[in-house]
Amino acid sequence: MSNDRPDWTSDESDESDGETAREGAQASDRVNPYDEIFERETAEGRQELLDRVHTDPGELDLEEGSILRLPEGLVLDPGDVDVEFGEDETMIINMGPQHPSTHGVLRIMLELQGETVLRSKPVVGYLHTGMEKTGEELTYVQGATNVTRMDYLSPLNNELVYSLAVEELLGIEIPPRATWIRMLMSELNRISSHVMWTATNGMDLASTSMMIYGFREREMILTFFEKTTGLRMNHNYIRPGGVAADLPDGWEDDIEAILDTIPGRVDEYDELLTGQPIFRERTEGVGVIGPELAIAMSATGPILRAAGVPWDLRRAMPYLEYGQLDFDVIVGTVGDTFDRYAVRLNEIRESCKLVRQIAERMPAGDYRAQDKKVTPPPRARIDESMEALIHHFKIFTRGFQVPPGEVYTAIESPRGELGCYLVANGTNKPHRLHVRGPSFVNLQSLPAMLRGGLIADAIAIISSVDPVMGEVDR
Repeated sequence: MSNDRPDWTSDESDESDGETAREGAQASDRVNPYDEIFERETAEGRQELLDRVHTDPGELDLEEGSILRLPEGLVLDPGDVDVEFGEDETMIINMGPQHPSTHGVLRIMLELQGETVLRSKPVVGYLHTGMEKTGEELTYVQGATNVTRMDYLSPLNNELVYSLAVEELLGIEIPPRATWIRMLMSELNRISSHVMWTATNGMDLASTSMMIYGFREREMILTFFEKTTGLRMNHNYIRPGGVAADLPDGWEDDIEAILDTIPGRVDEYDELLTGQPIFRERTEGVGVIGPELAIAMSATGPILRAAGVPWDLRRAMPYLEYGQLDFDVIVGTVGDTFDRYAVRLNEIRESCKLVRQIAERMPAGDYRAQDKKVTPPPRARIDESMEALIHHFKIFTRGFQVPPGEVYTAIESPRGELGCYLVANGTNKPHRLHVRGPSFVNLQSLPAMLRGGLIADAIAIISSVDPVMGEVDR
């Protein structure tokens, strides 16, 4: 989509001949609508959805596909329709940014014809975190405390992609145990994120029981995170060079308890929702996006896989030690809201399989690289050695310098491809930090999914995208 404004003709038209005069007269009546928008105190400028007559034709052409959802067996008879809507009888309304079903401070402008969505436009920027610019003012040691807060439902994956990028610039290798601990925590985080999604998605579709059940299962994993990292969220656990601490005593029993519980509870979710007639009517054939359009929209994660494209970075471009593990890439066939639900539900099962394999193959050894330039001394040494105290002080106050260079690293987060682009200039802080947040990229597929559906369908479709606004407005 071009960022240039439509070529609105000014009042000062050349009226040297009759044809030009007529064109000038028509154009003079069309005041640039953006002038009025920019004057409003609450304006979002180019992000806002304008009336159809004031919208550039090229922008209208970008919206593809339609959705028609009717009760089973019902056929529309055009003779039964006694009201016709003209273009001047549509209206533009806001959904959000305060709406609970937009999953955060997301604003979506909808052009409606009755209850049918003709056009839509996501409007972002209400969270204003500025984490990328903040990250350029923090040392590499401090960086993980910043990025962990972007996708607050998947903080460990944020820390992982940042740490992998820094380690590639440093050219260091981390011990095998640190690698497998990272995989263990990332997959547990994927389970907790998907379980949280099933909870909120159930609430959006009026299943209050699912909300309670989802939080119940997520609590098990967050309890293990707190035992391991000291925090339930925003852990700063995965750091350049390894992880902050080894797994706690008895971690095998904790993992076994999780694996003995979660799969059975997922089966209960399956029984509760999958065959439920109301749930199926709310999700089947709703928000359809095909594989070609999903790829064109740069969608990744469950949205792309639900459209039938088996793209998962853990399999397609293996990182860490995922190439040694056995798991399936779950794909859909239709690309509708139901497929996106089914993909996430089955990905929980696959992550449970991965967690079991990782736990069984967890190697012994160091949990972080023994490189004094990037790794602080053991905590016990600080009380025994002045050199260790100085070393610890310098690491956490001055950080470490990274050789000049640039790198892009990507991993498969619960929402899709999470990438980190870093530019180092030889100092202890990044010269440039940019994060490819899958929630941000996936939002641009919303207009294609919403077009032609009902307002009620919009709730289900937005939920199926699973956006986290901390990652969008980073």
